[in-house]
Amino acid sequence: MNNTEHGEEKKNIRNSPFQIRLPLFIALALAVGVLIGANTFSPSSTNPQGTAKSYLKFRDILSYIDRDYVDTVDIEELSDYAITKMLEKLDPHTSYIPADELAMARSYLEGDFEGIGVEFNIFNDTIYVISPLSGGPSEAAGIQAGDKIIEVDGKKVAGVGINNEGVFKHLRGPKGSKVNLTIKRQGTKKPLSFTLQRSKIPTHSVDVSYMVDERTGYIKVSRFSATTYDEFKEALTGLKKKGLQRLILDLRGNPGGYMDHAIRMADEFISGDKMIVYTDGKGDKYDSKTFARTKGDFENGPVIVLLDEGSASAAEIVAGALQDNDRALIVGRRSFGKGLVQMPIPLNDGSELRLTISRYYTPSGRSIQKPYTAGAEEYEMDILNRFENGEYFHPDSSLFVDSLKYETLRGRTVYGGGGIMPDVFVARDTMELSPYLSQLYNKNVIREYTLEYYRGHRKELEKLSFEKFNKNFQVTDKMLQEIVQMAKAAGVEFKQEEYARSKDLLRNNVKAFIARSIYGNKGFFPVLHESDEEFQEALKHFNQAMSMAKGKG
Repeated sequence: MNNTEHGEEKKNIRNSPFQIRLPLFIALALAVGVLIGANTFSPSSTNPQGTAKSYLKFRDILSYIDRDYVDTVDIEELSDYAITKMLEKLDPHTSYIPADELAMARSYLEGDFEGIGVEFNIFNDTIYVISPLSGGPSEAAGIQAGDKIIEVDGKKVAGVGINNEGVFKHLRGPKGSKVNLTIKRQGTKKPLSFTLQRSKIPTHSVDVSYMVDERTGYIKVSRFSATTYDEFKEALTGLKKKGLQRLILDLRGNPGGYMDHAIRMADEFISGDKMIVYTDGKGDKYDSKTFARTKGDFENGPVIVLLDEGSASAAEIVAGALQDNDRALIVGRRSFGKGLVQMPIPLNDGSELRLTISRYYTPSGRSIQKPYTAGAEEYEMDILNRFENGEYFHPDSSLFVDSLKYETLRGRTVYGGGGIMPDVFVARDTMELSPYLSQLYNKNVIREYTLEYYRGHRKELEKLSFEKFNKNFQVTDKMLQEIVQMAKAAGVEFKQEEYARSKDLLRNNVKAFIARSIYGNKGFFPVLHESDEEFQEALKHFNQAMSMAKGKG
């Protein structure tokens, strides 16, 4: 996975082992659109005496430790640990964020950040620029794809074990502040020096939108951040101008985010005043029902939504609303199953409690939240268990029982049980995958090779339109052998049988990454989709989606 200074990395939060290991964005896929006004929250209890008694007990123990314990103890750290262990008894998504980690935790869902504007990856303990972000200081200064950042403000950052968080700390900073970079660029003998002034850098949650053919559009949404709805609306409008008649909405790997953006997106497809989602909590304080209320931009054409086990929270709201209103055909695999709503509650020391205050339900009454009563460890292992139980290759029959059966608006049968069940199941394609190919990715060989190839052939490649590149460019056997040699140098042992199995997929991926260096995501995804089993399967099911759009599904 590539990164930007925006903070898309696995961030340790002092919570249960589940929350430490699971990517931050899943643990924090917050549905806070209508619940953001948490400042006025005050504790209440059906047993106020019990609450007060427990509080006094906790306070006394901390006081005794602080005053009399034989060794010096960091009381704040001890308190954080106690809070974390207490929250483990609740649910997997209630979490405590210490003050010093809150800014990083929030940045994932904010629409922009302040920095130098580069997408980067770390190869061989060195920061490589994947691409300068459009409109950012790095692009303006002439930073190029493939540049190695070896020093920041005179401090060496290459060969010192730097990680993603370290890069963020060096490159991000207040708008207007300056940073000095020392760059090693292929083809230049001496390092290059750049002085950049940090500025606000917009980030995008719509990774790409393009026309697959003259009538089929494709939009990929990677998360639901503060800018998602506006980005989606712009993408949809752009595709309509190009002749959009039917749409693939790709929510695979989308971990969720702001619920209000998911609701507004679903409303673009759903006509009238049909229900989109409802929530149910303790009593009726946090209960709500949300209905379609605006004239959407695409209420009639056929829609296919791509889902997989990485689709969670707000992504499941969209998919569930479209499925239950018979508005879209769901293609892929069962989604993650995150249907708990968190409210962010600021605490007096600058830290934050993110407390589960309700569950959300699809219009048919399905709770998307998968079970978590077996404990945090079992919950964490669910995705791995699905693989080991074979669910990635055929649907789990235990989830298709009468007790989990619900009906859509027009009487189609759908199932609960945790996550959104697809209408068309697509097994995970493992035919061309191999440990050898995985090693090429783990050692960053493919990305490093394609960056070098792009740098060496930049002038001729950039003269080509994407259409000509896609039609005529071939990844030759000679290029593949160069990758094999680069892999050997990186310590990847050649495995002939595995290489032969993955050869066609490797050829496709190399072409896709070269296209990305030239054309960005608008070149990367169309090439990648040629070997994307779920995408190709979706294209085969538009007749079924059309019947549904016409009220016959």
